[in-house]
Amino acid sequence: MQTKSESDTKQRGTQAVVASLPKPIADFVEANARLDVDGMLKPFAADALIVDNGHRHAGLPEIRTLFEDEVVAVKAIFTPDSVRQENGKIVVEGPAHGDFKGSPIRFTYDFTLENDAIQTLEITL
Repeated sequence: MQTKSESDTKQRGTQAVVASLPKPIADFVEANARLDVDGMLKPFAADALIVDNGHRHAGLPEIRTLFEDEVVAVKAIFTPDSVRQENGKIVVEGPAHGDFKGSPIRFTYDFTLENDAIQTLEITL
């Protein structure tokens, strides 16, 4: 069990990581923390693609369904704890917690940005 001090330190670390992210990614992470589907969609390009553990979701209607069914329904909140640039992508890692088996689970989110929008997001374990 974490002490309040450990929890506060972790939260400050997450806030620092989010603050260091490009705006579209930070906006997505912040909206996810509120389980706000519209807010999560807003930073994505109209023709964006999410590949979630091998499953493709192309365009905003499919991405909305993914967020409603796989994020909000199980209250899955991603809390990034590291960020780096790699091969033209912004790689963000951290645990997601919520009402799902195995919670929390550590994920890697590989973002590609174009024109200040998220063009692709690949999510892997």
